[in-house]
Amino acid sequence: MQKGLVRLFNGHKTFDHGIYPIEHKELTAHKPIRRMPFADELVIPLQQHKGRPAIPLVKVGQEVVRGEPIAVADHFVSVPMHAPATGVIRAIGLAPTAEGPKTQAIYLKVYHAASQEVLYDLERDPERMTGQEIIEAVQDAGLVGLGGGAFPSHVKMKPAAGHVIETVLVNGCECEPYLTCDHRIMLEQTDALVRGIMMAIKATRAERAIIGVEDNKLDAVAHLRARLPKDLPISVEAVQSKYPQGAEKMLIKALLGREVPVGGLPADVGVAVFNVGTLAQMGDLLPKTRGLIERVVTVSGPAVKNPGNFLVPIGTPVRFLLEQVGLKGPVGEVILGGPMMGMAVSSLDVPVTKPVSGVVALEPEHPDLGQRQVYPCIKCGECLNACPISLNPSMLGELAVAREYESMAGEYNLDQCFECGCCAYVCPSNIPLTQYFRIAKSINRDAAARHYDARHPDPHPHHYDRHKDNKTHH
Repeated sequence: MQKGLVRLFNGHKTFDHGIYPIEHKELTAHKPIRRMPFADELVIPLQQHKGRPAIPLVKVGQEVVRGEPIAVADHFVSVPMHAPATGVIRAIGLAPTAEGPKTQAIYLKVYHAASQEVLYDLERDPERMTGQEIIEAVQDAGLVGLGGGAFPSHVKMKPAAGHVIETVLVNGCECEPYLTCDHRIMLEQTDALVRGIMMAIKATRAERAIIGVEDNKLDAVAHLRARLPKDLPISVEAVQSKYPQGAEKMLIKALLGREVPVGGLPADVGVAVFNVGTLAQMGDLLPKTRGLIERVVTVSGPAVKNPGNFLVPIGTPVRFLLEQVGLKGPVGEVILGGPMMGMAVSSLDVPVTKPVSGVVALEPEHPDLGQRQVYPCIKCGECLNACPISLNPSMLGELAVAREYESMAGEYNLDQCFECGCCAYVCPSNIPLTQYFRIAKSINRDAAARHYDARHPDPHPHHYDRHKDNKTHH
């Protein structure tokens, strides 16, 4: 509460409602990015993004070099995959995921004796590239939202007809507890970030870019302002440290005062939002014609012995990652992403994929893991005060218990919920509201799919609806 009151009067921009969870960022905020060793085997899922899965280009037994394309995009809303290491394709088959269902993946046995240089590249000058060439290069690089959203970055650079992008918002908020990888990227990969921002401005034809950074990272604000050339149309703004400040609608509201319409996208108000990690990778990969094969991941939590920020090859099993940092003892739960919106894994064999920004390990006795008694709603209104998009979580929760899923969507705008977890966090009755909403949305999606299949016996849809999978951090 005291932290919230201090920030209420600091003058930095913000949005209405939200919460102030304990940040735990001191565990890793001061630790520079270090390279993680290669595991013996990497598991590269073909579905690491919103849209259609990639199609394998390789066969079992084929040798590949680091950076080589191993899967091709199947659609405009899809991205290719590249070999994160030099090695041999051991298998192509099902692999575990954090979401539960298994998915098709390429198993790559790593050659540890190889130099692991990226041998698959070609120098080029992005300043000579047209906006369309940049968009195509971003897709070829396999870039997606690295803040957790996983939406293909090239699609956001090419909005629907009739939309004009005026401002590129660069999301450096990193509002989830424990996570500090974006913080370190802003401090350590500044030149690549600036190059990526300028490419995004050129591709979207925007007039300017604004980097939004929460005020618990004022060193990053000062660093970026000092490093930015004065002649570039890029500014840096501090915003209040409040969850979920990193949600694109919240950041747009805080920095520009614009409301994204219900059911709309940032492009509807002339904005494109990109995560700092995404743009830093863009600025690093495109001049070399390379693909995304690794990313910065924060590994932290009370169960971790040596927390830090690591450059991790895509496909690294979580088990290997935790072995490298060491554990203090038994682990109660491991979360991919942050504890508010992240996904708890049921198997440590789940690999790190492109949108995984953090691995948080909790001890068995952690208070969040204990069985908590769920009580009836007392109509206190705390969830209404916390909801950043002004829904009625209390009513939605009651409808979920009554299994009135269609009413939740039709009358109470369930689909606008991006599952930030604020309502469940503040609920004194311990009602798992976010879980209720996820289940309800899943049931509604399944019902809609069955209805579509009944009307289209042989469906081959060519339009991908971003709304149904719209996540927070891009």
